[in-house]
Amino acid sequence: MNVEPVSSRRRATHAETASVAGDLKTLPLPGVEKRLASPPEGISRAEAGTRLAAYGRNELVERKPSTLLTLLGYVWGPIPWMIDVAVVLSAVLGHWADFVTIVVLLLANAGVGFWEEHQAGKKIDALKAQLAVKALVRREKGRG
Repeated sequence: MNVEPVSSRRRATHAETASVAGDLKTLPLPGVEKRLASPPEGISRAEAGTRLAAYGRNELVERKPSTLLTLLGYVWGPIPWMIDVAVVLSAVLGHWADFVTIVVLLLANAGVGFWEEHQAGKKIDALKAQLAVKALVRREKGRG
């Protein structure tokens, strides 16, 4: 596969970077350095800036879902809809004890599920903070 530098006017697509990354996994270090045009002593700061502009930062962007949408996810879907039908039927038939019981159970289930997911998310965030990856880079001495 022939890898060409991406123009500085656009960023590399996910497919482009994934393809290059897949190829680089199997190459020995000298081959990786050659493919990335990166000498063993490192690239200059100017080249690093050019690559940053072309490819963007080497980071994963994390998107957190809305708290409201997460909570609504526990009362929206095929199984909650069946329970909603049971609530409506109980109300239509005048079985108020069943109606109240089903509504309370539906809300309790949503609350417990939301709370457990929230607590698990906090624990995962704490683990991510402990495992934060930091890397040292080489830059050519005396240049850029």
